[in-house]
Amino acid sequence: MNCTDWEEQIALHAESDLPQQESAAAERHLAECAECREFLEELKQSLAALRAAHAEPLEGSAFTAVRARVLEQIDRTRGWAWWLGRIGALAAAAAILVILLLPRSVPPPKIVAAPQVEVAIEPRAPVVSPPAKPVVRRKRRVVPRPEPLMVKLITDDPDVVIYWITN
Repeated sequence: MNCTDWEEQIALHAESDLPQQESAAAERHLAECAECREFLEELKQSLAALRAAHAEPLEGSAFTAVRARVLEQIDRTRGWAWWLGRIGALAAAAAILVILLLPRSVPPPKIVAAPQVEVAIEPRAPVVSPPAKPVVRRKRRVVPRPEPLMVKLITDDPDVVIYWITN
């Protein structure tokens, strides 16, 4: 019979930690299974040995020796962590200092004032066409369009330039 499913139940039953229904089921299984009864007896013996060891009084020097070893381990661990932390902080500070003190390879940009441009718009004379004559020929006459006029307005802010294009 495979009783690995019952091991946890029997271990809890050994100290009366099971609810009443589960405890009754464990008792029924123990009545049928010799291996589980042997397992229960071994558990009870182990528990009795632990209780006996726990009942023995310990000397104060035992606590002092254990405390000293624990504190030594803590100091040893803390010592390495402390040194590593300090070394890391010093390395970071040195890196920042080197970065701040190195000359920059790119010079800062020079600020140059934009030249002021004055725009004079000359009025154009209106195009006067000759009086209409009867056209004998049926040819189209192509009138060239005037070039568009572009005006560039510069403001006090060098990042803002306004272009005005007229026909």
